[in-house]
Amino acid sequence: MVNLSTPIEELPRVGAAYAKRLKKFGIKTIQDLLFHFPARYDDFSEIIKISAARHKLGQTACAQGKIIEIENSRTKKRWMAMTEASIEDDTGQIKAVWFNQPYIAKSLKEDDFVSLAGKISLYKEGLYFNSPSYERINNFDENENLTHTGRIVPVYPETRGITSKWLRYIIKPLLYRFAEQIPESLPKEIIKKYKFLAIQEAMWQLHFPETFEHADAAKARFSFEELFLIQLNVLKEKIKLKQKKSPACPMRADLMKKFTSSLPFKLTDSQKKCAFAILKDLEKSVPMSRLLEGDVGSGKTVVATMAALNTAKCGYQTAFMAPTEILAKQHFKTITELLLNFDVNVGLLTGKDARIFKKNETIEVSKKSFNGDLENGQLNIIIGTHALIQKGIEFKNLGLVVVDEQHRFGVEQRDKLIKNKKLVPHLLSMTATPIPRTLALTVYGDLDLSLIDEMPKNRKKIKTLVVEPKDRKEAYNFIEKEVNEGKGVFVICPKIESKKPGANGCPTSHQAGGMSDIPPAFAPQNYDLRSIALNEVKAVKDEYKKLSEEIFPDLRITMLHGKMKPKEKERIMLDFKKGEIDILVSTSVVEVGVDVPRATIMMIEGAERFGLSQLHQFRGRVGRSDVQSYCFLFTTDPSQLNRKRLKAMVDSDNGFELAQKDLEIRGPGSLYGTQQWGLPDMAMQGLSNIFLVEKTRTAAKELLEKDPELKNYPLLKERLLQFEKKIHFE
Repeated sequence: MVNLSTPIEELPRVGAAYAKRLKKFGIKTIQDLLFHFPARYDDFSEIIKISAARHKLGQTACAQGKIIEIENSRTKKRWMAMTEASIEDDTGQIKAVWFNQPYIAKSLKEDDFVSLAGKISLYKEGLYFNSPSYERINNFDENENLTHTGRIVPVYPETRGITSKWLRYIIKPLLYRFAEQIPESLPKEIIKKYKFLAIQEAMWQLHFPETFEHADAAKARFSFEELFLIQLNVLKEKIKLKQKKSPACPMRADLMKKFTSSLPFKLTDSQKKCAFAILKDLEKSVPMSRLLEGDVGSGKTVVATMAALNTAKCGYQTAFMAPTEILAKQHFKTITELLLNFDVNVGLLTGKDARIFKKNETIEVSKKSFNGDLENGQLNIIIGTHALIQKGIEFKNLGLVVVDEQHRFGVEQRDKLIKNKKLVPHLLSMTATPIPRTLALTVYGDLDLSLIDEMPKNRKKIKTLVVEPKDRKEAYNFIEKEVNEGKGVFVICPKIESKKPGANGCPTSHQAGGMSDIPPAFAPQNYDLRSIALNEVKAVKDEYKKLSEEIFPDLRITMLHGKMKPKEKERIMLDFKKGEIDILVSTSVVEVGVDVPRATIMMIEGAERFGLSQLHQFRGRVGRSDVQSYCFLFTTDPSQLNRKRLKAMVDSDNGFELAQKDLEIRGPGSLYGTQQWGLPDMAMQGLSNIFLVEKTRTAAKELLEKDPELKNYPLLKERLLQFEKKIHFE
C-alpha cells in the first residue's frame, strides 16, 4: 500500500533514475518530497489578452490562446533547433519561440488551447514569447486548475535532470492524494497561540499558494516549526547533560591571583568576567558546556589556561584540543610559558610528536612513555590535535576539555575522551569566528556563551584598505617599504571552489565564501575537496611566482599550503616569525591563531571571494603588537554587492558587527556553511529573524519544562527523531 513512507522510486513517473537524482536533496520517501519546499515563486497570476502584450514588452506576462501553427526549424547562424508557434485569441496573435526543445512540436499540436507565461520580446516580425512555460487548457475555461502558468508558480531548488516543472508535475497529484494524511506534529496550543495554518492547509499554500499572503502564512508556520525542532533538539541535549555528573573543582582564588600577578600584562575587564564565569561553572558537579567567543587576539588562551590551572590543582586533567599541529604546538609554547613556576606538567601530542614540559623543562618522549604518564595521571594539561581521541589514549581523571575553533565538538568525540567513565568532563569551546545572536540561540543553543569584547590596551586599530587594479602599484610600493623596515607580510590567495564532475546545486565560489570558515570534514558531499585543495595550491604557486619574479624580485618570499608536511610548515612559520622570510604566500588555511608579532601587513588577493567573518580572521593575523598594521583587500570584482561587503570591512573592526552584516548580506547558509548541517531552507531563512528565533526558543523551553520526554506529544516526538537524523551539528 502506498503511503507517506513509500520510497519515491516506487512512484509512477519517478523510477530509479529520478530517485537517484532526488536523493541529492535527501529525498527518499513521498513525505520527503512533499517537504521539498519552493525556493521562490514566479508571479504568473495576471492573465492578459494577446493585444495587451505590447504594454508588457520586456516583462514577464501570461496569455492564453489557440495554436494555429507550430513547427521546428534551425537558426541560420548557430544552427540551433528552434520551435516556433503562432497563438491567437479573440484580440490578436502572438508567436512563442523555444530553442533546443524540438520535442515541444510533438507535445503541442495545431488547435490545442495553451496557457503561456514568459518574457515578451521584440524581433523584426513583431512580439513573441521567449521560451515560455506552457500547459494545455480547455478552451479558456476560467475554472481551469493551472499548474505552471496563470497563477503564483513555485520554483524549487533544482539539480541536473530535476526541473521545477517536473517537480510541480509530480508534487501536485501527491498533494491531492496525501496532504490530508500528513500528521500535525505542532502542539494544538502552539497553533492556536500563534494562529498558524494547519499543516495540511500550509502544505498546499506553500507549494501552490492562492496569493503571496497565503504563501507567507505557510512559510511562517514551517519556519517556526523547523526552528522549534532545532530548539527542542539543543535544549533536550542541555537537559540530558545536566543529569550527568562532573568533577567539582572549587575555585582557588589565591592561585588565580598569583597567576594573574605573574602575567606580563593586565587582564582586560572582559577577560576577568569570562574567567570568573568559567571558574564558577567548574565548581559545579554538573557538566559545563560553554562557548568562549572573542575577536582574534583578544586573549582567550589566557582565560582557558586559568581554567586548566585551577582544574590541575584540584587533581584533574585537562585535554586542550587544537585543529592543526602548528596551532597545537603554539598553544603548548604559550601555555608552558604562562605556567612557569606553577609546578604543572604539560604534554603535547600530535600525529608524530610527543613532548612533556616538566620542572620548567621540555623533553621529547616516546608515544609509549607519554601514554603511560597520561594514564597514570602524571600529566596535568595535555595539548594536542585529534590524536587525543585516537585508540589507545587513556586519561586517568579527565576534568576539563578545551576545544579551539571547533565549537560543535560532538557528543561522539566527547564520549571517546571519557571512555564511558562515570564523570563527564566540563567542556569549554573557544572561537574567534563571531556568531550572530540568532545562530547562538539556535545551533549553539545548548552552550552557555561568554564574550570577550575588549582588546588589549596597547593594540592599534588595523588600517584596512580596498585596493582596485589601478592602485596596485602604490600598494606594492608601500609593502616593499614596510619590508625594508624589517616588517613581515602575509599574502592570502583567493579561495577557488571546484565541483565533482556532474555535481549540481553547489554554490559558486563567491556564494560559498563561508565554506572556508569550517573544517573540511564538514563540507557538503558534492564538493570535491581534493580538487579544491589542488586548485588552492596552484593559486599559491602562481601568486608566489608573480610576486617573486615580477613584483618583489629582491625580497625573500616563501609559500605555505596544506599539501606540505607538518614539519615543513612548522619550519616555515618559525623562519617567518624570526624574520628570515619577508613575505609568506599562503592558502586560506593559514593557521588560525598563529601569532607573528613582526607581521604588519595582511594582503588578501581576490578578497571578494571570502566571507566577512573570514576576512576579519585573516586581518587578525596582523596587529599583534603595538606597531601600526595594515590589511589590503585586493579585488577585481567591482559589483555593488562586493563593494558593500568590502566597505563593511573598512568601516568596522568589530567581528560581531561584521558577522551580523554578513548574515544580512549573504544569509546564514553561505555565512557558516550551514547547508552541511542538514538544516532545511525554512530554518535557514528563519535564522535571520531574531524575533522568530526567540519565539521558538521560548516555546521549546516552556514545552520541555512541563513535559521533558514529550510523552504527551507522540507525533512531535516522532517528528523530532526524524529531524535529528537529518541534522548533524558536530
